[in-house]
Amino acid sequence: MGIIAAGAAIIVNGGLMAAVAQNVTGASDGAPEHNVVGIHPAHSPQGRMLTMEEAVLGKNIMPKISTYRWENGVPVEGWKQDEAISCIYKGINGIEDIAASPDGKTYSFITEKGLYLTDTLLNVKAVAESSVDGIKYGTFVSRNEFGIEGGMFWSPDGSKLAFYRKDERKVTKFPLLDINTRTGSLKEIRYPMAGMDSEILRLCIYDMESRDTVHLKVNDFGCDRYLTCVTWSPNCRNIFIQVLDRSQKHLKLNMYDAADGSFVRTVLTEDNDKYVEPYERLHFISDDKFIYSSANRDGYHSLYLCDVNGKVDRLTKVSADVSYVADDGKYVYYYSSEVSPAEQHLFRVSLKNGKTTRLTPEEGWHNVIMRGDCKEFIDTYTSLNVPGEVNHRSNDGKLIRNLCKVESPVEDYAYGEIEFGTIKSADGKFDNAYRLIKPKDFNPEKKYPVIVYVYGGPHLQIVKNSWLAYMRSWEMLMAQKGYVVYVQDNRGTPCHGMEYEQAIWGECGQAEMADQMEGVKMLKSLPYVDADRIGVHGWSYGGFMTISLITNYPETFKVAVAGGPVIDWKWYEVMYGERYMGSPQENPEGYDKVSLINKATSLKGKLLICQGAVDPVVVWEHSLSFIRECIKNHIQVDYFPYPCAEHNVLGKDRIHLMDKVTMYFEDYL
Repeated sequence: MGIIAAGAAIIVNGGLMAAVAQNVTGASDGAPEHNVVGIHPAHSPQGRMLTMEEAVLGKNIMPKISTYRWENGVPVEGWKQDEAISCIYKGINGIEDIAASPDGKTYSFITEKGLYLTDTLLNVKAVAESSVDGIKYGTFVSRNEFGIEGGMFWSPDGSKLAFYRKDERKVTKFPLLDINTRTGSLKEIRYPMAGMDSEILRLCIYDMESRDTVHLKVNDFGCDRYLTCVTWSPNCRNIFIQVLDRSQKHLKLNMYDAADGSFVRTVLTEDNDKYVEPYERLHFISDDKFIYSSANRDGYHSLYLCDVNGKVDRLTKVSADVSYVADDGKYVYYYSSEVSPAEQHLFRVSLKNGKTTRLTPEEGWHNVIMRGDCKEFIDTYTSLNVPGEVNHRSNDGKLIRNLCKVESPVEDYAYGEIEFGTIKSADGKFDNAYRLIKPKDFNPEKKYPVIVYVYGGPHLQIVKNSWLAYMRSWEMLMAQKGYVVYVQDNRGTPCHGMEYEQAIWGECGQAEMADQMEGVKMLKSLPYVDADRIGVHGWSYGGFMTISLITNYPETFKVAVAGGPVIDWKWYEVMYGERYMGSPQENPEGYDKVSLINKATSLKGKLLICQGAVDPVVVWEHSLSFIRECIKNHIQVDYFPYPCAEHNVLGKDRIHLMDKVTMYFEDYL
């Protein structure tokens, strides 16, 4: 058993996975194996205390890292606003999104009525308009899943504009109550729930010269299939779409003729018994070769060198998740989790010989901006004890100059010690990252209550080797009030490969809870933890996890605060919900098993649910249905709606929210 002195600054060279030798607790004493990777030492207990406004809004306590951009091949400090786009937004009412043509002379934009073109003098002409409720042009589709951020796609030469046509007429409407009108009014949104009718998509191509529009002839799967990762060929003759069936188990990468929309060929296919999740467009390195991203072929999110005739070669031959950054025809630059799932580093791989090189030497979480020719990059990184640094590097990773070093803005605050480490998943196969925050004036002879903060869902890590281990300031505020705060990732979250990511399929919450309970077992083994005073808090998927934990483990959790919780996956949206749960018709046992309606009678502790009343993401039906079930069974539960909030409670209202959460733990834990 390794012993680490309290307050010691520990940095383990080589990143998170190098910490195996720092074993703290193993099976010999009944607690799960966990390893301390690093410590951010406690500050003076006589320091300043956080206010709730500071903790929520970040005022005065967030590192002020300068942002940089490339201008004429040189790193320049500051963000530069696109003046033309700003003028168009100001000059035309009701713009929802805008996209510039490659030469910057023409802009496509969408309003509630349709899709339009304009120049900088605001000469507007229509591309596609709709007077039918439920049909939209040029907007995002599939509720922003599958990497979709917009619905307009200019060809590289600016001669054509591809855009989505979204038909939501069969999608049911959900009413949201607006109390800001004199007598109240309902705003109806289209909300496709799992197992019900979904939107129907087309991809259209508008020719700038002829002003004609063609529809791509997509005939694969049913009419409710998904169209994503839209990519133009460099010569603008063809357009590529990843076509995914409604079940999300079968994908075709199809090539179409941009002149008439006709199908050319299927370049490759993907099939998976659980799900296939396309998320990245193609990146062409020549007219017929491109970089393709997939997590389906080799167990990890990987990059492949492909040609338009279907030849596929894996470029990133590493047992780690990677994501594309840039390419210059000689190298492909990519982020990789191979140093550690809790760290992000820039690598490059040679297209000639497959040799890979790590380009970011410092441990931590790196974000880069490549120069247009990929000869240099700007690297911004943080780590547990590094609040922020920006470096200018050549494309082989060599340092050109340091651009910015940030000092800690919280040295004068009474911060408790932050322990950053890993703990084994419940199946023993993986290392889950955690952070443990000790109270101010920590005394190992005392017993402290614990707050577990949880998210646990796909696409998001909440523990990283970044500044203070990616801590939210509210966690430290609670540590200053005398709580141990524990935060841990689990199976289902990203950066560990597909076995880890897909462990949740069909039974959302089960593998996640098992992993979280390994962390709780470790907490209970600590001599300074009061095992009878453990609370849990989370929002959204974390709200689902919070109620799941307090109802499945009522003997462990005394108090819980859940925000915007999914209660039953049949009420959640088609795209996300059916990916991880299948449809209710195909997987009724899974839906029934994880439904929290069925767990209401297991609630023993104190539970507060907070909910934005106009939430368009996790609609009000979820939490109200749980409350109704509690009432029917004479179970007391506390409920606090935020009448004008959507899925997240923002701004100064969030100060009220976190005061409410804090007081609930203070009163009952």
